[in-house]
Amino acid sequence: MAYIYKRGKKWAYRAYAGKDPITEKDKQVSKSGFLTKKDAQLAAALFERQFHNDEYIQPSKITFNALSDDWEKHYLQTMKAKESSLRARKIALKHIKNEFGEIPIQKISKKAYQDTIDKLSDEFSTNYVSSIHTSANMVFEYAKENKLIKEVPTMDITLPKKKKTVADLEKGDSIKQKFLEKEELGEFLNIAKNDGLDCDLLTFTLLAYTGLRAGEMVALKWSDIDFDNQTLTVYRTYYNPTNHKSKYSLLTPKTQTSHRTITIDKIVIDLLQLHKEEQDEIKKENEPFYQDNNFIFATNEGYPKTIKAISIRLQRLLTKTKIKKDITPHSFRHTHTSLLIEANVHIKEIQERLGHSDINTTMDIYAHMTKNIKKEASTKFGNLMKDLSKNLIDSKHEQKHEHEQD
Repeated sequence: MAYIYKRGKKWAYRAYAGKDPITEKDKQVSKSGFLTKKDAQLAAALFERQFHNDEYIQPSKITFNALSDDWEKHYLQTMKAKESSLRARKIALKHIKNEFGEIPIQKISKKAYQDTIDKLSDEFSTNYVSSIHTSANMVFEYAKENKLIKEVPTMDITLPKKKKTVADLEKGDSIKQKFLEKEELGEFLNIAKNDGLDCDLLTFTLLAYTGLRAGEMVALKWSDIDFDNQTLTVYRTYYNPTNHKSKYSLLTPKTQTSHRTITIDKIVIDLLQLHKEEQDEIKKENEPFYQDNNFIFATNEGYPKTIKAISIRLQRLLTKTKIKKDITPHSFRHTHTSLLIEANVHIKEIQERLGHSDINTTMDIYAHMTKNIKKEASTKFGNLMKDLSKNLIDSKHEQKHEHEQD
């Protein structure tokens, strides 16, 4: 039972608050400043009910910055998150830190957070604001789990949806062109064959013929290739935010379904075998300093090639083509997908080949339909309606002829 007492001209209460987990001594909570004894009694009763229902939140001055730093350690160590995932979360959270960094988390209201999201939506894309919100929500949920806040200010927040302008629509159309049509892929690979450096043709053929993520390809080892069965298995992905040749990490694949075995085309097998012969010669020549970790896409020193180096080679080859598109190494993954769709491969098979954990992710790529598919759809529809269309045009000609005779 709480002890109610007078403190000067005002009232206060003191109540039992359990045992200290370290000293095992009884803890007490006190609060003063009540104008009447009744007010103190009501406040004490409220505290005792919250305490016994495990709903009491101890007052805390911990700031969002301090909480976020603590959460990052938890995210990396306890939740076993990848370094790449943590880096992405930290980049997103910097916007929330800029707004609430030194404010105690118990003073961050839902309205203040909503106002911040609204402001960020004027600066950034809907997808990026969603990423910022998801990251902030993880931090606040962590605070709630540790009884630092009672309510999560990120709960039931409305993410603003931007009304698309004409410029946005035009930009959207250009995004759809960030992959190669079949004819463009042929042109590019021929340039890689005739004007490229060693390994250029294999690099971009493998990306286009398998749909691998660039990080998955760079992390490939010779043991991942089954030459007899013509398959390739993805066990790991490459992570190197600094692009320093030796400061890389090999991480588990992006999702559980990203660990997969896929069949590869004979042309890829042939190119791999040729590359292995060339690489064996390089190993012999550079044996004293060659770091042999069995990587397929390795530098002359044996380190895995950086994704940045592959991007540079891509841009240099593109200048030799007639292709005027914003192509990146990831574009070959979309290129592979669009060509699978054109080949009438079932959506479930495409999902498994790409390693998508969510079928909706695969479905979204249908937005990147090639011109050939669109043209084929129109042709198929025209063939389906051929008899009806012919009848309509013949009837129209007959009506015109009759009208001219009249």
